[in-house]
Amino acid sequence: MKVKLPNGEVLEIERDELLKFARKNGYVVAKVDGRLVDLTLVPKDVDEIELLDFSSPEGREVYWHTTSHIMAQAVKELFPDVKVTIGPAIENGFYYDFDTQGRTFTPEDLKKIEKKMKEIIKRNLPLRREELPKEKAIELFKKLGEDYKIEILNEIEDDKVSVYWQGDFVDLCRGPHLPSTGFVKAVKLLSSSSSYWRGDEHGPVLQRIYGISFPSKEELNEYLRKLEEAKKRDHRKLGRELDLYSINEDVGPGLVLWHPKGARIRMEIERFWIDEHIKRGYEPVYTPHVGRAKLWEISGHLGFYQENMFSPMKIENDTYYVKPMNCPFHILIYKSKVRSYRDLPIRYAELGTVYRYERSGVLHGLLRVRGFTQDDAHIFARPDQVEDEIIGVIDLSLFILKSFGFEDYEVYISTKPEKYVGDDEMWELATNSLIKAVEKAGLEYKIDEGGGAFYGPKIDIKIKDALGRAWQCSTIQFDFNLPERFDVTYRDKDGKDKRPYMIHRALMGSLERFFGTLIEHYGGNFPVWLAPVQVKVLPITDQNIDYARQIFDNLFSRGYRVEIDTRSEKIGYKIREAEKQKVPFMLIIGKEEQENGVVAVRKHGEGDIGKMKLDEFIAILDDLIKSKRR
Repeated sequence: MKVKLPNGEVLEIERDELLKFARKNGYVVAKVDGRLVDLTLVPKDVDEIELLDFSSPEGREVYWHTTSHIMAQAVKELFPDVKVTIGPAIENGFYYDFDTQGRTFTPEDLKKIEKKMKEIIKRNLPLRREELPKEKAIELFKKLGEDYKIEILNEIEDDKVSVYWQGDFVDLCRGPHLPSTGFVKAVKLLSSSSSYWRGDEHGPVLQRIYGISFPSKEELNEYLRKLEEAKKRDHRKLGRELDLYSINEDVGPGLVLWHPKGARIRMEIERFWIDEHIKRGYEPVYTPHVGRAKLWEISGHLGFYQENMFSPMKIENDTYYVKPMNCPFHILIYKSKVRSYRDLPIRYAELGTVYRYERSGVLHGLLRVRGFTQDDAHIFARPDQVEDEIIGVIDLSLFILKSFGFEDYEVYISTKPEKYVGDDEMWELATNSLIKAVEKAGLEYKIDEGGGAFYGPKIDIKIKDALGRAWQCSTIQFDFNLPERFDVTYRDKDGKDKRPYMIHRALMGSLERFFGTLIEHYGGNFPVWLAPVQVKVLPITDQNIDYARQIFDNLFSRGYRVEIDTRSEKIGYKIREAEKQKVPFMLIIGKEEQENGVVAVRKHGEGDIGKMKLDEFIAILDDLIKSKRR
């Protein structure tokens, strides 16, 4: 049998040697004619297969999903009365939800479950797939008292279903899986939390356990090291410590209060964003926070998105909603007069605050909120302008992301789904424009076949932070739906009204989420141009305060973000406080500095860098700000 390896090499392997070869070399699943298949179930009449290991997304999913089954078996062996629900692989590891009959899993429980998992792994139990008539499967899970599996089975339309056995434990699953539990080499349970059956806050309350597994202890240890580093960089923790923002329950969950230091950073981000957009031909606009119900009926939001909108308000016998999106307002600005083909492209840009009803269980610091500001823009273009416009958007997106220190990206192009609006010619032109633009930018990309929205194809750019974590950021989206709903047109050179192409794009996603990402990327140690306090002046004694104030006033008058610490504290204490606040530069002012008209410069994380005239220091500061370096 021919076996293709992940590196492209093709080997001839005897069929009865396949499992031994796979286990020795870390292969976890086979691909036959593009379909994933258990290594133990490769059809006998197949002469050529592909082997996947943990390095592939499909391989990781199989590995982690199998480990979730091992966790479910461990829980059932330790707590027989617990009922199992579902246990998928996720982006980083896996989870399983359990109905614990009111019990809350404790840290001690997790230790016991992890120990039991390692025992099950050591048993090297084969994972055996069995296909059953649906009625037989229902009988099986009725005997086991697994009500949630029966509910799932009753919703399956197929006459036959598959289950997987490992020892005495059985789970309803499509698969595929690892050949045996012994293929898992290193496992760690990370946390537990409450969840709801099928995400319904009115449904049964469950206990969810998160875990991770790897083919080696070294990989697990490296992941745990990064996890610890991520905890140190958690934007919620640093947001409190650096006094950047807060979320107050008296205001409401998911609604952000920007403190002065956080607001300073936000203002720098906004200034930079606005300046760069104006340079590239965008026209700034401002739109209301609310709109009449009629507007959202035309846009389709009341028909398709209402569950994510806040409740309506009654004003003078009319109904208003706070806006979940900015698009309809930009369209109405476009439609405020007749547009000629000569006017296009038209680019409207707005830092527009929107409100969406996110369930309380999914809110997460700045990353998932209910009120947020999108760096929104909409482009109206003729067909012959589309490709250049997309190239321009990608160029601006990468420029902005690189300016904030993000150099690594994952790019996805999502294409036409089964159900869509617009004609095939529009979809083909739009999709090809996205592909050509990404290729001209020299970016590697993946095609997400059928992953586009019903109203148009899109590009998603995920940035990678200092720990290699991917964050959803820029989205460039065609829309064939709203121009149709609002009857958006331009007068072409032949005198006829034509429909322009409309491009939505958000390069940061939202200021809140982007700010949270920045905090974690830099660990709160912002580059000088973004730091809320760029310089802190620290007089050593009260006799140095007057000279220190002269230094402070000089820097403040030039527009630098500067503070002075005149407290009657020892200089070592003042320095430690400034270091904790991650201020990029400290200017130490003592008797010698005062007499010689200099400043002693200390850099965060590095220490003393020498004494110099203030103008020399300002030259260093300006160079760092201009180059956007730390």
